[in-house]
Amino acid sequence: MRLTQGTFSYLPDLTDDQIAKQITYAMKQGFAISIEYTDDPHPRNSYWELWGLPLFDIKDAATVLYEIASCRKAHPSLYVKVNAFDNSRGIESCCLSFIIQRPIIEPGFLLTRQEDDGRLQRYSFHSYATEKPEGARY
Repeated sequence: MRLTQGTFSYLPDLTDDQIAKQITYAMKQGFAISIEYTDDPHPRNSYWELWGLPLFDIKDAATVLYEIASCRKAHPSLYVKVNAFDNSRGIESCCLSFIIQRPIIEPGFLLTRQEDDGRLQRYSFHSYATEKPEGARY
């Protein structure tokens, strides 16, 4: 199974050169960049661990790529993603988010269906990764 969250999630993994081009685009738009990682990519887990501080007013993609390399080195078997935030309207809006690293094996999710009153169907997700303790999921 391949996790499909964020922009480009249905495409093959981006190369470092493609990642640099996306970061350059985001910086030209005036977006702030942040790097996040997690071992629980549940679809409702929108708050991953933040790697360092958000990178505001960065003018060179090499700085972001250095932080990406540091995060990948510290967390080689976790999901890592890049976010770009637009604050031009006075609020931080995530306008670009894409996964740049995945574990070798992605265990996937279990979809549970429950029947309710009036033939109503309720669904919930269970991440197979969370069956292991934190830090040992991948």
